[in-house]
Amino acid sequence: MSVEEVTQLTPYEMLGGAAPLRQLVDRFYDIMDTDPRVVPLRQMHGPDLTPIRQKLFEFLSGWLGGPSLFIEKYGHPMLRARHMPFAVDEDARDQWLLCMYTAMDEIPMEQTLRDHLEDAFFRTADFMRNR
Repeated sequence: MSVEEVTQLTPYEMLGGAAPLRQLVDRFYDIMDTDPRVVPLRQMHGPDLTPIRQKLFEFLSGWLGGPSLFIEKYGHPMLRARHMPFAVDEDARDQWLLCMYTAMDEIPMEQTLRDHLEDAFFRTADFMRNR
């Protein structure tokens, strides 16, 4: 693959599309549901993670440059406003990142994509802090 082709790929395409993204999201929530280090984060979510799994998948699809599934269903994400009812502090941010980075460990991806996603996830999670 040439440099020109690689630079034209979206993160969604570099990840491999919907199937690896679904795997990432499912693993993220599996970790959140079972890792004792993130119990406070898990308690911010309802007992059934199925709906939020779907919403994160839809959001990340568009956020990574794939189909804008979330926007088509719900409109603009308004991430900060949607997270205002929850006490998102540094601990919550770090627990969320722990789940995401651990899930990313299990998804094959180029290091450049990994670096890009780690930075983008950190910036977004940090922006969600409201405490």
